[in-house]
Amino acid sequence: MKQLLFTLAFAVISTSGWSQAYKERRLIKDVEEARNVLLNTNPELDTFFNNSAGYVLFPNVGKGGFVVGGASGRGILYEAQKPVGVADLKQLSIGFQAGGQSIIEIIFFETEEDLKNFKFSEFQFSAEATAVALKSGIALAAKYTDGVAVFALPKAGLMAGAAVGGQRFSFKPF
Repeated sequence: MKQLLFTLAFAVISTSGWSQAYKERRLIKDVEEARNVLLNTNPELDTFFNNSAGYVLFPNVGKGGFVVGGASGRGILYEAQKPVGVADLKQLSIGFQAGGQSIIEIIFFETEEDLKNFKFSEFQFSAEATAVALKSGIALAAKYTDGVAVFALPKAGLMAGAAVGGQRFSFKPF
């Protein structure tokens, strides 16, 4: 009986670790697909991918609200073009808003110091921060602000604005 309980406990622990690894691989695949969508929408983003210290890409940020709103998503942080960990995004907002939307959001970090600030602190955007809404040709004019450049591409739904103000992030290395 003890052997059976031990075997079952080991199976549950092993499966949960395998399940987490599967989720991370699936998220990386979703991020790679989102990266291709971004580059197909705006090939000029390649300059940011190649010249930034790193970036975090959230392939599916769900946003919604009616007066009080929120957003959340999971993404992968890349450093030197390699995935280094999982990032979570959370946002709570109050004010005029109505609707729901799913977006791809990417944040490029200009310097190693900016990337380090994201990885090792409670990184968040100020209340008035916005993303550049991606469409063909627009990335050429985009610039880093306070060490970051943020782009958003709507996937589905309708909601006014590309606000990222109030977003908070957490990071967990692989």
